[in-house]
Amino acid sequence: MADPQAPGAVTGYRQHPQDRIDIVNRVKAAENELGDLVAELQARDGVDQRMLELGRTNLQQGFMWLVRSVFQPESRL
Repeated sequence: MADPQAPGAVTGYRQHPQDRIDIVNRVKAAENELGDLVAELQARDGVDQRMLELGRTNLQQGFMWLVRSVFQPESRL
């Protein structure tokens, strides 16, 4: 299996120093923690599931932007 941290392993991505990897791992941990809370809310009666899904989608987008702000993948789009 190719080393995902090897330069050029994934088009548009480059190798990152450990401090950037560490901060993105903290972002991903926070994302997972909020994911658990969203799952808990999904199981509750009286919660508007449509609004919950909108919140979930916006949280997913927010975390994606946080990760991209650190890793800054190259793209022509």
